[in-house]
Amino acid sequence: MPVGDFCLSGKVVVVTGAGSGINLAFARSAEQSGAKIVVADLKLTREAEEFITNAAGKSTAVFVSCDVTKRTDLENLVEEAQRSFGQVPDVWIAGAGVFEPVRILSSPDLDAWSNFWDDTEGDGYKQVDINVNHPMKLSRIAIRALLGKGKPGVVLVVSSLAGYQGAFSSPLYCATKHACVGFVRSMADLDRLESIKVVLVAPGFVRTPLWTDHPEKMKQFGYSLENSVTAETVANNMNDLVTKAQYAGGTCLEVSAGGSRLLGIWNIPEPSGQGTGIDADVLQENYKPILTKLQSERATFHEGQSNGS
Repeated sequence: MPVGDFCLSGKVVVVTGAGSGINLAFARSAEQSGAKIVVADLKLTREAEEFITNAAGKSTAVFVSCDVTKRTDLENLVEEAQRSFGQVPDVWIAGAGVFEPVRILSSPDLDAWSNFWDDTEGDGYKQVDINVNHPMKLSRIAIRALLGKGKPGVVLVVSSLAGYQGAFSSPLYCATKHACVGFVRSMADLDRLESIKVVLVAPGFVRTPLWTDHPEKMKQFGYSLENSVTAETVANNMNDLVTKAQYAGGTCLEVSAGGSRLLGIWNIPEPSGQGTGIDADVLQENYKPILTKLQSERATFHEGQSNGS
């Protein structure tokens, strides 16, 4: 039987990546709706620390340090929810994600970045572990926990507009977000079969530290306040995805400065609203670091050829 309407009051919600941005905004909104929150992240912004401090006084939120690339850390979220609130989570937000390039904080190499063009990693990409493996593994943990308690629940994966378009400057990020869309669509029947709804939100530019703390990225990708939405706007749409019966399992919802829309499965029109694409005059700036990288490799390759390599 499908989940249907799902009021957040009295529910336990786990949110990865809730130390800032969209996921913090959702955690706040869910707590205001009467839910109890497990905030999972590696670190907290000042705003998140204030939220945890205020909520702790009401016993409505707890912070758990979590590296989403580690299964043991994800499993621990279930245990922490039971310790703090007496039950396994009802709602699971796979919100943690990274853009391209991102510094690998756990690497012994201080110059290590997870990026397709820099390609500094060995056998894989940390970005895939965070953006793809984490939401899939968290979803499987959620399904097992919910079935074990015989209760319905909701899993929401935070993706991106990049999940159904390409970007020459960030192919790895786009690939990971495509994977999220494919995964959630594949989970559609779980709602009908086991009363566990898996849905996805795909934001465009959002006013979060992912952008505002990196002016070089803002310039490269043509980010501006006019073509972005607030974290609270995305969080409100996430709330609707979780709580409203009209959004069945497998639903993918786009949220951008141009508004929101459901993503069709076949022949979806390209995004056309404000804040859904990069203007032609921005592409030169957008491509600049990639073309510089390729130019340096071309010079090295030609030099090697001239030396008889």
